[in-house]
Parts: sequence; C-alpha cells; structure tokens
Amino acid sequence: MANNSPRKRRRKTLVSGILGLGLDATDGQKRITRTEEMVLVGGSRETHERMQETAIRFSEALEKTGKRLPEVSVRKAIDLLREAHERTGR
Repeated sequence: MANNSPRKRRRKTLVSGILGLGLDATDGQKRITRTEEMVLVGGSRETHERMQETAIRFSEALEKTGKRLPEVSVRKAIDLLREAHERTGR
C-alpha cells in the first residue's frame, strides 16, 4: 500500500551567531565585544575576559574546520564551543 501522505520537509537548523551574556558585573561598566561569530555582553571584568578568550579559541577551532559558522551542524558548533570553554578554564 502506497503512502500518500505528504512528506514533511525539515528545514536545516543553522547557527548564525552566538550570544555570550555575563550577569555578574557589579561595577557599572558596560562591556561589549563583537567577533564574526559572537556578541559578548556584560559580566565582570574577569568574566568578560574569559568570554573573550573562549570566543578566540572557538574562532580558531572553527577556522580549523575550514567552514563558517552557518556551515557547521548545530551539534558541531556546540561541541566546538564546549571545547573552547573547557580549554579556557580558570
């Protein structure tokens, strides 16, 4: 028996950017950093520096794949970000 139901097409999920948000600032400073892949907002000086370091490591790892962020799978983007964060560890 033929299946006459229309096939549902799943749109490919793309990651077009990553937002890093720091919530521990108490000094009234507004910290914003933009990279090609990320926007980092807020955080204490230490937290923002750590987010910046993670962003750099993420960009380096992404560059090694030879792809841009929208070209990698969501899973790959998450893995690269997790690895960059772990390597930044303080």
